[in-house]
Amino acid sequence: MAMPQVRRPLLVLMLLGALLGGGYAAQGLRSPATGPAPAPSSVPAPSVPAASVAALSTLPPQVADTYRLVRRGGPFPYARDGVVFANREALLPDRSGGYYREYTVPTPGTPDRGARRLIVGAGGEVYYTADRYLSFRLVDVRR
Repeated sequence: MAMPQVRRPLLVLMLLGALLGGGYAAQGLRSPATGPAPAPSSVPAPSVPAASVAALSTLPPQVADTYRLVRRGGPFPYARDGVVFANREALLPDRSGGYYREYTVPTPGTPDRGARRLIVGAGGEVYYTADRYLSFRLVDVRR
């Protein structure tokens, strides 16, 4: 028996919503990380050029403040802190979904979250972007 024409668009919309909504939930985009971050990795990721490694002490002080919050497990000032970073730009080493988490690095004088972020991998590696994912620097948190 054929379905009435009126119901087909509704069915298509419902299926599309379920697929899209399920994909986001499966990626964990709605659930921030809990607990302290893993210990920092001592080996730089091979796909990041050596010139892109920065000592934590050479970056803006807000980067170190955010890193300390990550190590403590919060509390974080922004609701989106700790969400999964999907690495859509493919500038970081390729890892499975949910491997990277992102945290806002406050920018003085900016009324919103600004462009600065820390990206922390499940293995403890830390990346900094000052330009909202256009470029990254591996952070040596020991220096």
